[in-house]
Amino acid sequence: MIKGAIIIEGHVQGLANTRALGEAGIPVVVIDQNDCIASKSKYCSAFFKCPDFRSAEFIEFLLDLALNENLSEWSLIPSNDHIVYNLSQNIDKIKCVYKTIVPEPFQLANIYNKQKLLECAERVNVPIPKTYYPQTINISDFCFDFPVILKGKFGLSFYKTFRKKVFIAKNQNHLQQLLTTISIKFDLSKVFIQEIIPFTENNKTISFTAFCINGSVKTYWIGQKLREHPWKFGTATFTESIHNNTVREYAEQLLQSLKYTGVCEVEFLYHSIAKEYQLIEINPRTWLWVGLAKANGINYALYLYNFLNGIESEYPKNYQTGLKWRNFWTDTVYSWQAILKGKLKLKDYSNSLTTTTIDAVRSKDDPKPFRAMTKMLFALAARR
Repeated sequence: MIKGAIIIEGHVQGLANTRALGEAGIPVVVIDQNDCIASKSKYCSAFFKCPDFRSAEFIEFLLDLALNENLSEWSLIPSNDHIVYNLSQNIDKIKCVYKTIVPEPFQLANIYNKQKLLECAERVNVPIPKTYYPQTINISDFCFDFPVILKGKFGLSFYKTFRKKVFIAKNQNHLQQLLTTISIKFDLSKVFIQEIIPFTENNKTISFTAFCINGSVKTYWIGQKLREHPWKFGTATFTESIHNNTVREYAEQLLQSLKYTGVCEVEFLYHSIAKEYQLIEINPRTWLWVGLAKANGINYALYLYNFLNGIESEYPKNYQTGLKWRNFWTDTVYSWQAILKGKLKLKDYSNSLTTTTIDAVRSKDDPKPFRAMTKMLFALAARR
């Protein structure tokens, strides 16, 4: 029997990866903490609920699953940072049973510890936003332009504590108040402050994505967020495939210095005053709109599977630009909210709906996930 793949977390990107592998004839099992849309896909041969991705019980669950369901030597494809981190911390146990590509803990530290990542970027001349590392509440030497954002060096623990990715300080007094508030629950030595890159209607987050082996980029794809929620620093709802040679060169330099292996997303924003693209972060996994890369012929889930199983892949050297991707329900709801708040023009929104678009979930050949997502969202709305 063919050794298949286990998609860990079956939300939108998990569904995209399930379909990408299923279409290639590879058996797929989906696991998640909750009911998920990928489990409804015709390409999902089995679904199992699991403990919290962050827990020790999750690792034990995986080990037992391999034994009980005859899944030894199957390939693990994680879909969020909590999973990647937990697998990395337990990589010796996991590799005894499964095949997977996640960075070793020391390699992951250079990505998840934002200070280390930013320092690495500076060493290879990749521009970063102006950054400050506070040690105490009192920062009399602080001289950045406001507004600024406060983040955790380890985004996972920061989000777990505050249930938000960033705080925004409007002025010096506000910054002092936020530092005081954060210090009650969080170690300030694990916080950093950055100037906000000027946000304009045309300045969108650009994602360079790649499959790498030891820092060598085998194939890549670039996209940009056209709409997101929240309106800034948010999750993509409407995106487009593009080319950007400057971003590509910066990302390749950074990934080479990290000797990265696997799939990743490297995010940049253009600083209109500094007139340069600046690094935001790296996600060492597939990302929410990976389905758009697949639609462009860049099948990251398949490259991962082939690499883990010693199968040669043909890596595309180019792709079509201008193709768009839309997460129907989230884009509809949050776009109308933005229109009502005056952040999005109705004409621009209407015009965007006339373009040929890849739907994040809806598929004529695999309709059940979209029906399941619709039911889940209406049930959630009813409870609220």
